[in-house]
This record gives sequence, C-alpha cells and structure tokens, in this order.
Amino acid sequence: EIMVGDWSSDVCSSDLSTDEGQQVYTVWMKSLVFNGNGCTVYGADGGVAFRVDNYGCRGGREAFLMDRDGRTLVGIRRRSCFGMFRRWEACRYSESESDGGEETRTAWFAVRKAPGGGAAVTMHGSGRTYAIVGGCSRKPDYRIFSGAADGGGVAVAAVARKQTPAGVVLGDDVLTLTVAPGTDHLLVLSLVVVCGLMNRCL
Repeated sequence: EIMVGDWSSDVCSSDLSTDEGQQVYTVWMKSLVFNGNGCTVYGADGGVAFRVDNYGCRGGREAFLMDRDGRTLVGIRRRSCFGMFRRWEACRYSESESDGGEETRTAWFAVRKAPGGGAAVTMHGSGRTYAIVGGCSRKPDYRIFSGAADGGGVAVAAVARKQTPAGVVLGDDVLTLTVAPGTDHLLVLSLVVVCGLMNRCL
C-alpha cells in the first residue's frame, strides 16, 4: 500500500500494493436472478465468488450481499433522508450457535455522500473511517481509501472498467475491482454495493 496525496486523480491500479495477496475481482452489474436487480462478483478463477440482489425495483432501498451459495452476509439499507443528508447503513449477518443457528444482524457501517462528490464511511463501534472518491455520480471508476478524504488516506481498493488482455475496454457494466493486501474484502465489496445503490445501478 502507498500513501496517496492526490485524491482527485483518476483510478489507477498501480496506486495499490502489488505484493502477493492482492485480489482482483470482476464485477458484472447484472443479477443472477431472472428479471432481478443486482450484480455478480467473479473471482480470479472465473467462478462466482459473491452475488448481490435487490429484490425491489432498480434503485431500491435495500440490497443483500451473499456468498456463492446464496447465504446472506451483508444487508445494506437506504435511510429516509434527502439530498446530501441521505445515508446508507450496513449490517452483517451471522448465525448464532447459542440460538440454534438463528440468524442475527449487527450494525457495521454507515455511508453518507460527501460535499463535492464521493462519500464518507464511518464504522460502527470503532470510529474508523473510509472514503469513496468518485463513483457516486454514475462514473464507473473510483477508489476507496482508508482514512478521511483529506489527502492523507491510504488506497485500499480501486474500481475501473474492465479491459481484455488485448486492451479492449468493456462496457461500463463490467468492472475490475482490485483489493490491496490486508484489506477486508467483504467491506470493500459492500462499499461497491453502496455505490451501485447511489447510482441506481442495482
């Protein structure tokens, strides 16, 4: 990972660490559910790694991030606020062994649009912050930083339109997500889902 001072520069995967452990996903902004709204995340092996579904209309209030078997991992919900005060909240799902496998939800983070574009992310309980730079105004390219959007953050993930090995840029509904080593992949993927909801792509 490197320190990034220019928060307004274009997305570039070279801003992220190239050490072993970096993970690259392909995000296709299409649901696996017939006539559904969501996206599908493919791993480096070409197989489905995660899936996202919004069971309402496109641009709805809620979406769910699931593993390849359809088990819900994260739920993301838009709160009833308007304009710059609109907020998205995420909770993690888990099965409690003490309650006979009953599913429980734990508040995880909240996202709010930031003045001038992008979004600010606050983790519940820890107070740790992340920032999404770009990506919240229907642009497919953006970056995610650990730290506030004040020029001193560390790039932990980048999203860009996918290119073929021959250099052909695919449509804006096929993206490459690069995650730096040591980064919580589930958090990054959840923030990608939030951007999709913000842009009414899900």
